[in-house]
Amino acid sequence: MLALGGPRAAACLAALHALAAPGAAWDEAAFGRLLAMPGAHALADDSGFVLFRVAADEAEIIMLAVVPEARRRGLGRRLVDAAATMAAQHGARALFLEVSQANHPARALYSAAGFALCGTRPAYYPDGSDALVLRRTLSACGR
Repeated sequence: MLALGGPRAAACLAALHALAAPGAAWDEAAFGRLLAMPGAHALADDSGFVLFRVAADEAEIIMLAVVPEARRRGLGRRLVDAAATMAAQHGARALFLEVSQANHPARALYSAAGFALCGTRPAYYPDGSDALVLRRTLSACGR
């Protein structure tokens, strides 16, 4: 797993996202804007990535993407755990994310990774599903 940064990172994330979410992929410019935010970090391998941001003592997973061929093999969990560890190393004490209530595989992953429900955003997604706001407490060891 590599930490991504610099001008090529946005292109790499956009290419992986196009494979992971055909028809809903963000473009290189969108990833470039996100990576330019203070506290933004990306970790990736050939089959997926996690993009997150650390601000003060909180961190947020902005996006987790895994290509279909690599799903259900533990990569998503490794990316989430690596993001949690790096966020804790940067001073975060909690890690947040949003997930659609309809995304049952992602919800199972996040539950197994130690996230708990802390709020909802009604009808947040274009399909009308609620966003579940999840939180994971971090320590100096990342969990």
